[in-house]
Order: sequence, then C-alpha cells, then structure tokens
Amino acid sequence: MLQKLNATGIGLLTGILMIGLSLGFFYSGMESGSIIQYSIYIVYAMGITWAVYRFSRTEKNDHKFGSYFQQGFKCFIVVTLLMIMYTFVFNKMHPEFTEQIAAVYKEQLIKKGNAMPPEIESNVGEMKKSYLTILIAASVFQYLIIGAVITLVSSFLFMKRK
Repeated sequence: MLQKLNATGIGLLTGILMIGLSLGFFYSGMESGSIIQYSIYIVYAMGITWAVYRFSRTEKNDHKFGSYFQQGFKCFIVVTLLMIMYTFVFNKMHPEFTEQIAAVYKEQLIKKGNAMPPEIESNVGEMKKSYLTILIAASVFQYLIIGAVITLVSSFLFMKRK
C-alpha cells in the first residue's frame, strides 16, 4: 500500500500521523513545552522528504528543481490544510484555552498599568474574539514556511543525486 502513495497521499498520511501525535501528547498530560513534542515536526520533515525522494526514483523525474519542489509542495500543502482543520476543531472543543490566554493577557494589561478597567475588559473581549483567527493564521504561516524550507532543502539534495 505504501508503495502506491503519491505526494498528496504521503501528505495525508503525514498529517494524520502529526494529528495523532499531537492528540497523544495532549491527552497523555505531557507538558506543552516538552522537547518530545518537536517529534511532530520531525514527522513533517520526514513526510516531505519522503515525497521528494519517491519522486526522485520515478521515471517521471526530469531532474529539474521545479519538479522536485512541486512534489514537496503537494505534500506540505495537504499537511497544512489538515493541521489547520485540526487546530480549528481542537480549539473549538477546548474553549478553556481561550480563557486561559485571556486571563494571562488581562494580567499583563493590569501590570502595565496604562489602561482603565473598562478598557482592559474591552481589550480582553476583543482578544477572545480574535484568538482563534490569530492562532490559525500563525499556524498557516508556520506550516507553510517550514514546509517550503524542508522542500527546498530536500529538492536540492535529491536533485544533485542523479
């Protein structure tokens, strides 16, 4: 079965593995700053590299950088879409994250001391409304940049290995 996967299928498998790891880490009670959570990015990098490597071994390989990059792109765009959907659903299922962030934000505003209580409450309310949008935008940017860099590196590596 794994032999027949194309770049998009590899992206789907990679995204599912990343979501599984993320859920596993969360529900196991692991600290959010644990270094083990970086294994999610290792899976991401391995998935993209696998997609580019698979292409390098096919007859369709024309040994052009654009062709290699296209395979990595097909993989990381699927992963990005899956991770964005996961981020949205997961945060909708856990509204306590928004409340926790809002409490920290309110504390920071109070410590600054340059706003009145009604203004602080208004700012916290706006932050709560925009929290998920900001989180998703940051995730999109993060996964696209990381994916592009990994694709760039792996494309050059496998292109040179004719």
